[in-house]
Amino acid sequence: MPLNVENLHIGMKVLHPRYGVGVVRSLTEQTAEINFEDAPRTVAPAASGLTSAEPTATLTELQVPLEVLIRDTAQSVVSALGLEKADVIEGLANRWQRGSLIIQSADSSLQPKEVPLETFFHKIVMIRNNLRVLEQNVNANEKLSDADKFDLQQYITRCYGSLTTFNVLFKDKDDQFRS
Repeated sequence: MPLNVENLHIGMKVLHPRYGVGVVRSLTEQTAEINFEDAPRTVAPAASGLTSAEPTATLTELQVPLEVLIRDTAQSVVSALGLEKADVIEGLANRWQRGSLIIQSADSSLQPKEVPLETFFHKIVMIRNNLRVLEQNVNANEKLSDADKFDLQQYITRCYGSLTTFNVLFKDKDDQFRS
C-alpha cells in the first residue's frame, strides 16, 4: 500500500520503486527527505509509490481492549524466548530456603556480606536462563558459520560446567546445570 506523508515518521525505513530502501530523515507537508543507499533525495511519497520497508500489521474488527492485546502479546513473546519468570523459591531445595550466603573476607577489619539465598539463587537461575537464550540465538544465527557456532557453543558449555557447583541449591535434578 503506497504511503503518504501522514503515514511516515522520522527514522522509518521505506522502499522506493526506483531508489530502493531508504530512511526518512525529515518531513514537510508534501515531501520527505530520505537517505537512500546511493544519495539523499526529496520525495513526494503519495506520487512516488513509496511503501514501508518495515514489518507492519493491520488489525481490523478486533474487539479486544488494547491493554489485553498488549499484555497477551508480551506474554507470548516472553514465553517464545523462554524467559518466563521461574518460581525461584519453589526451585530452591527445601534445606536452603530462608537461608543466607555469608561472604567473609580474610581481612577481619572488613564486615562480612550476607545475601539471602533466595536472592543468590534467583541470580543463578537468571544466568541459566540467559545462557539458554544465548544458546538459542547462536544456533539460529544465519550469519555465523558452523565452525563459529561450534566455538561459541563450547564456551557456553564451559559456562554451564563452571556453574555445576551451584547444583546443590536446586530442588529438582532436571533444573541443574549440565556441562
